[in-house]
Amino acid sequence: MKINVYQIENILVREEIFTTKFTCDLEKCKGACCTLESEFGAPLMKNEIELIEESLPAAMEYLDPEKKDYIKENNFWEIKEEIFLVKSIDNKDCVFVYRENGIAKCALEKAYFNNKSKFRKPISCHLFPIRISDFGGEILRYEEFSECVPALEKGKETNLSIAEFCKDGLERAYGKKWYSKLVNNGR
Repeated sequence: MKINVYQIENILVREEIFTTKFTCDLEKCKGACCTLESEFGAPLMKNEIELIEESLPAAMEYLDPEKKDYIKENNFWEIKEEIFLVKSIDNKDCVFVYRENGIAKCALEKAYFNNKSKFRKPISCHLFPIRISDFGGEILRYEEFSECVPALEKGKETNLSIAEFCKDGLERAYGKKWYSKLVNNGR
């Protein structure tokens, strides 16, 4: 099977980023991206650790006592297979998950939107369901999860591609000029 790849400046982008329709449906998935079962948490860039440490007091306000204790005793990040990761509890909940009306949400992001922090969330979370692979350069790809089937269904209704749905995260990671090239050259 041939996979088309587009080059936007020095970043390669797989075709499914343009062709797959996707819009999160939190009412159906309940924030599954923050609670996916795995021995690996969300990837972190090394510089994000310090940014999260600065935002930690504000984010802690939204966490339950168990998560606060866990972070105090175990920290919020780890290194596995030479990759920086956010820790997860029992290989499931991200340490920054709090629940609102049964939906898993990010305490870092809540602190950011409440103007208590300058750091929104790890870029890997902001780009989800896009994942960045490195094969001598960055390649953006869509990572499928069964928990995201409702997002694929809603994406057909909204007619948003993954690239359009992830606009904020892509602009944050690569800039508005790059994003403009992405949406204009990728079709």
